[in-house]
Amino acid sequence: MRIKIAVVFGLAVLTTVCGEAPRVRQSDESSNDLRLGPPKTLNDHFPFVVPDDVAQWHQRAELLRNRVLVATGLWPMPERGEIKPVIFGKSEREGFTVEKVFFESLPGHYVTGLLFRPSDPPNAPSAGVLCPHGHGGRMQRLTDAEIEAQLAQGGEHFRESGQTPKLARCAQLARMGCVSFIFDMLGYADSIQIPFEVAHRHKDPRPEELEPSEAGWVFFSREADLRLQSIMGLQTWNAIRALDFLASLPDVDPDRLAVTGGSGGGTQSILLGAIDDRIKVSFPNGMVSTAMQGGCYCENCNLLRIDTGNVELAALFAPRPQAMTAADDWTRDMMTDGYPQLKWLYAMVGNEKDVYCRPMLNFKHNYNYIARATMYQWMNRHLELGLDDPVIEQNFVPLTESETSVWDEEHPQPKNVGIDHERAVCRWFDEQARGLLNARIPVDEETLRAFHESHGTAWQIVFDQGLPNDVQHVSLGTETRDGIRLSRGLLMSHRRGCELPLLTLQSSRTEPTSTVIWTAGEGKDAAFDDRGNPSEILADLVERGAAVMLPDLMRQGEWGDQSNEGRQRLVDDERSYSAFTFAYNRTLVAERCADLMTVIAHAVKSDAQARDAAVPGDKRSVNLLATGPSASWAAPAAALAGPLINRAILVTDHFRFADVDGYKDPQFVPGAVKYGDLPALLALRAPHALMVLGEPTLPELTAAAYAAASASPNLRSSESRDIKDSALAWLLDE
Repeated sequence: MRIKIAVVFGLAVLTTVCGEAPRVRQSDESSNDLRLGPPKTLNDHFPFVVPDDVAQWHQRAELLRNRVLVATGLWPMPERGEIKPVIFGKSEREGFTVEKVFFESLPGHYVTGLLFRPSDPPNAPSAGVLCPHGHGGRMQRLTDAEIEAQLAQGGEHFRESGQTPKLARCAQLARMGCVSFIFDMLGYADSIQIPFEVAHRHKDPRPEELEPSEAGWVFFSREADLRLQSIMGLQTWNAIRALDFLASLPDVDPDRLAVTGGSGGGTQSILLGAIDDRIKVSFPNGMVSTAMQGGCYCENCNLLRIDTGNVELAALFAPRPQAMTAADDWTRDMMTDGYPQLKWLYAMVGNEKDVYCRPMLNFKHNYNYIARATMYQWMNRHLELGLDDPVIEQNFVPLTESETSVWDEEHPQPKNVGIDHERAVCRWFDEQARGLLNARIPVDEETLRAFHESHGTAWQIVFDQGLPNDVQHVSLGTETRDGIRLSRGLLMSHRRGCELPLLTLQSSRTEPTSTVIWTAGEGKDAAFDDRGNPSEILADLVERGAAVMLPDLMRQGEWGDQSNEGRQRLVDDERSYSAFTFAYNRTLVAERCADLMTVIAHAVKSDAQARDAAVPGDKRSVNLLATGPSASWAAPAAALAGPLINRAILVTDHFRFADVDGYKDPQFVPGAVKYGDLPALLALRAPHALMVLGEPTLPELTAAAYAAASASPNLRSSESRDIKDSALAWLLDE
């Protein structure tokens, strides 16, 4: 390629003959960035890597619990108001009774189910066992052909009770002296307010008539995603309230609570055990696996399984006793991949004998008689029921429809159903979040700390990669023309699997007095004009003594040769739901934020090395300049980097995450609206120096945070988006 020198404002840099901006790689060179591959799906591999020591695990566990709470929309936890339980319609069988139950998990939204109690209860309060049923519903009934096949294989032992295996579980637990409660998943049995098709099976995007209105919005919408409202979150909330109900019963010992569910109920058991320490014993069956993580809408929500999976989420129950089985399904490899790691973790933090996985590879996906027998022994031992081993499940006369249907003439089903109810539920969660989070808007040091605990913790989950410590810079050459040195290189982090093109321009005559990282919507090309010449801002920065680092972040500039530039990586799934992608993959904005943190780590390291070689008193600093549509990733990076960035100028152009089109938008970030949008990210930069350009008025939340930190002089703003001489002078602390 022929080269010529382009001189602008007294500077010279190398450009191509065709007028392109300088490149790091040749146009025919491909990138080794691992993120160029297809996005992760729920059917990929999710290994559990046990930390080296207990301290590392406790740190990791706290982060993961926060992830579960944030992802399910329960950070901060909504107020747990009165549930107003109604218990009625007792039926009797040998050894146990069954009663119908409904209560409000939130105003106007009812949880329904069946309460099983021992006919001859013990003198002391009973242990309580919560039984989320999983797909198929609590009233799932095997066909005659299915029960015959199960009887022949040994999966069931009784034709009558075995035809309703989920009720058989609850009945036997009651016969063992426990109080068990099986509650309906959304859309099953008597849970009719949100239809089954909406909660579990809808395929196409929600109809246009469900666009947000004064009445609110629905699940699986842009508004719901931006507030982390999901069916999985609602079901997790229902499970918490179901545990509240069970623990409140006078005949239940609140210190002996357990949970067990199969399949989708196993998923619910994992999440509930991770975030609710009232549960003392767990048996999450059929979903503790390093393979398929849960294929239903109700088992996926944004942010949940990024760099983690069901085995590690189940590990959050440690050191409390937990058991499961492995079958001829996605759990088949648990005995060699997942269970050994769980045993190692339990040995490290408690007792290896308190975790158990029974191989049942001769059975398909199930929670059958054999699996239930394993669970009964586990509950008998760890709930201290005092029964002889083994506990043998007994047959019972099947329950009739009238004995199990909650809604009847005396207890009519709710009238608030369908779309209107869906909007009301989303509105309630939104009102709860706004009320709790607004109480943490900083006005003094105490509320500033609360703001960082609530908003800061949430944003750390959304942008979950801090400053990497393994950054390597590979130089691809340096050229000097007319006193200007241009360096080409690649930044790499093995942990992140990234490879970032980086240009660095500085004077060759004098050592730089500061470093400026410039990020923009189009990448490093933003620093050059259409002919490939340095822009006025770039020229000015170099003349003022700055070393200017110009990166291409994910899908910018040179990335465009290998991938769809500027677009999200989406799972190729015919079902239209954001979480099938973003439960497992970071958004483009989050990846770019992490890329920028990688550049900051390199700049800080280079700056420290330069200071070590400089004369005493030499003033060096790393500063950030963000122009074009880059505030979405520059603002969180500036907040996360804190004092490592001396001064930052962000041209926001009044960008707000609330304005994105939906989850396919490259600026989409789940939860962004819930946690204060861009103003909250700018506020989390306090007390460090920040200049905001392109805002008609300075956001109140941002100003409040700086005032509460006694750092108002460190915050500047202008409605103009033009970067003037005075702004650059401020950036370089001249």
